[in-house]
Amino acid sequence: MLLAIDVGNTTTGVGVFEGDRLTHHWWLTTLRERTADELGLTVLNLMRLDRLSPRRLQGAAISSVVPSQTEPWQEACRRFFGVEALVVGPGVDAGVEVAYRIPEELGADRIVNAAAARHLYGAPVVVVDFGTATTFDVVDAHGRYLGGAIAPGVGISAEALFEHAARLPRVPLSRPPSAIGRTTAESVQSGIVFGFAGQVDALVRRIARELGVRPRVVATGGLAPLIAPESETIEEVNPVLTLVGLRLVLERQQGR
Repeated sequence: MLLAIDVGNTTTGVGVFEGDRLTHHWWLTTLRERTADELGLTVLNLMRLDRLSPRRLQGAAISSVVPSQTEPWQEACRRFFGVEALVVGPGVDAGVEVAYRIPEELGADRIVNAAAARHLYGAPVVVVDFGTATTFDVVDAHGRYLGGAIAPGVGISAEALFEHAARLPRVPLSRPPSAIGRTTAESVQSGIVFGFAGQVDALVRRIARELGVRPRVVATGGLAPLIAPESETIEEVNPVLTLVGLRLVLERQQGR
């Protein structure tokens, strides 16, 4: 068994793989001050609830955009599961050539997503990750990771709107019945859901023109199921893409 840990700004994904099959996965709230004990016990209890033996773990990989949580996760893997976790970062061969101008600035989750998308969907491919930020990651026809775009995420954009517009009520992030909102709540939902879908389509089309070819487009992240159906360019939704990418990188390092 392999353990994959994707530490995001808002949520942390934890997955267990048997071979190439993701058999179990859980989503945890990312708290920047969690200790190794808290993290290890949380995952240990989740595994026991699903009758998984931690002794069967043969390796772990971590992708983290929260520096304060990287070391605690490494320590948790070491103490609770007896494995030395691979931390994906600059210098780790993820299976894609990185053509980013300053590779040290590249978030681990972005290169892991690119590796997974290339493996699952071929190249060229664009990954749209609906996380705290909405990121666009581009792999060209030669399998090279070129870069992409970073935009404010759906959730934080909505929160900023509710916080700074005193007369706008907080509304659930759900699909409105039409683009023309007939109430204030529907109007806000239209602007958020259809507006972000339009943003995705506009950026993907620009990327396609620069590539000179139409890429496959895959969405991941917590809000992908909400936005992707309204997009004209997103073709696939894969909520566990980053976990799959972590498995691929780990297996590559293990020589499998």
